[in-house]
Amino acid sequence: MSTATDLRKTPFYKSHVEHGAKLVDYAGWSMPLLYTSIHEEHRQVRAAGGLFDVSHMGRFTFKGKDAGRFLDHVCTRRIASMQEGQVRYSIVCNERGGCRDDVLVYKHADSEYSMVCNAANREKLIEHFAEVKGDFVYRFADVTEKTAMVALQGPKVMDVIAGFSKEIPTLKRYRFTEKSLFIAKFLVSRTGYSGEDGVEVILPASMAGKAVEMILKNMEDGAIKPCGLAARDSLRLEAGMALYGHEISEDIDPLTACLDFAVALDKGEGDDDGEGFIGQDALKEIAASGPPQTLIGLRLDGRRAARQGAAVHDGDRAVGTVTSGCLSPTLDASIAMAIVDRDVADAGRALSVDLGRAVDNAVVTALPFYSI
Repeated sequence: MSTATDLRKTPFYKSHVEHGAKLVDYAGWSMPLLYTSIHEEHRQVRAAGGLFDVSHMGRFTFKGKDAGRFLDHVCTRRIASMQEGQVRYSIVCNERGGCRDDVLVYKHADSEYSMVCNAANREKLIEHFAEVKGDFVYRFADVTEKTAMVALQGPKVMDVIAGFSKEIPTLKRYRFTEKSLFIAKFLVSRTGYSGEDGVEVILPASMAGKAVEMILKNMEDGAIKPCGLAARDSLRLEAGMALYGHEISEDIDPLTACLDFAVALDKGEGDDDGEGFIGQDALKEIAASGPPQTLIGLRLDGRRAARQGAAVHDGDRAVGTVTSGCLSPTLDASIAMAIVDRDVADAGRALSVDLGRAVDNAVVTALPFYSI
């Protein structure tokens, strides 16, 4: 286990300390769990806006004539045919159809792309891409520690940004623009992981401190406040968004996790190169008969949070396990996501969850629990 001295520090580390963050080890990085409380920061994002340091996430670039073709080979969605300035959520699968990671891919030009991945999977993906490069011609770079990344999320975020830029608030969802400030280049995308509107910004590490100071200095009205990873998790759970290691993993495929929209099973059919993606044949087999289990939402009767791995029952029969759970600040109720047998997945179905010392009644609920 990492010690406090050998944890990686993001370019915003000094700001976290100055704002009184509770820092924890997250995937080998010293990251802010919270500043005040989970519920207060969660509600801040739902009501106004929150600033999240997400610099721990991996950031890669792919440049060269085969960059798009290679990404089509390793990603479940069509990448080369994206428009310039478009961002696409995708999965990187193993040969069995399980998820190596879920990623965001950005298209800068036909021969230039970038990718954001989960912090815990950064090294794994670097090794995977090297192993399957084959004859594809492109240049790969890991720019994680040369750059920083922040997320601004909440209903007032775009109003605040409008004071700095007229273009950014006009971006469509899953689009990005690139700007220059003090000779430094930064990327702004209308993406996020909270269920709210907002942006994510990638900028040079050397500019990170000044950028946060500028944002927070202009936020005296409290429209945007720094928030930690704990609130980010409860926000994404309310929004029904998958988290790697919970709803998806090397052993949980994207179809079971209800991420069908992110899987182009017909990829390669009629495409110029006729090439599919790694894991496509396995996923086609799963789709043909339908995955035996599926992801559902659960609303529990009590106020105790269901933890990952908690057994879900239909009467006396074990039918699945909880993948994520929390006491929802927005709904003021205990909610969870779980992977269960398909025959008990209908909305309104009464199930139960084993919480350890007690069993709580639950009802299957449509995802997401919350949407804007």
